[in-house]
Amino acid sequence: MIAFTNAQIVISEIYGGGGNSGSTLKNDYIILKNIGSAPASLTGATLQYAPAAATFTQYHTLPNITLNPGQTYLIQEATGGGGTVDLPTPDFIATTVINFDGSPNPSVGIGIAVTSGKIVIANNTVQVTGPTNANVVDFVGYGTANQYEGPGPAPSPTTTTAIKRVSGDTNNNTVDFTVGAANPINSTGGTLAISDVDFNYSKFHFIENSFVKENEIIFGGEIKDIKIYNMFGQVVKVSPTKSAYSLDITELPKGNYIVTGTINNEPVSQKILKD
Repeated sequence: MIAFTNAQIVISEIYGGGGNSGSTLKNDYIILKNIGSAPASLTGATLQYAPAAATFTQYHTLPNITLNPGQTYLIQEATGGGGTVDLPTPDFIATTVINFDGSPNPSVGIGIAVTSGKIVIANNTVQVTGPTNANVVDFVGYGTANQYEGPGPAPSPTTTTAIKRVSGDTNNNTVDFTVGAANPINSTGGTLAISDVDFNYSKFHFIENSFVKENEIIFGGEIKDIKIYNMFGQVVKVSPTKSAYSLDITELPKGNYIVTGTINNEPVSQKILKD
């Protein structure tokens, strides 16, 4: 059985780029959140997963939890095998994944597709077939998913971004979610900081004479293998060319970033501010 208080615990964030090429985070994750005004509990619930255009194929159980208003719950899922940064301490690490057809599933946690898929909180282990099933607590289809709450799916994220709930739950995936930088937050408010990124500044020299002008980083010389990290440690831009004297950052929001690259095979880095 399951005990919910007005279905207050919902899926707040989904990230499927963990361990993939271009991602610094090692694992996929799902964040649950109590969006209500009173404590809420989950008992006997499961997280079920389906590819974008297929049936729900697998699930794992959730522990019995109680979340206070506004509290989040970080669930660590599978890894693509790469990445350099661990998630902040997960509230739950998914291990055993069960296939509905009874076949073995060797995955440690659910392997979430990066750009499109379907994830549901169900109130039992019964296979979900659609968003209106009686056992559905919250249903999210994103990208090119063929099932979703409301008239359309949530937007499609990337290797470095997640789909994130805007605020409450209107049962409309299109308006309830947006795409933003992956930012795993556990139940104690723990999140990533730039210090979590695998930067060893003793190995770097600073980029000399570099500055930002009219949405462009101007370097003091030719730099190779340029990458830009946000302050959560995710790669947000990679230079489209092997080397460059400048890099357009028009699409990046205002804020602080770390730029890395190489000059004469020596690593260089610089903190920049886009205002």
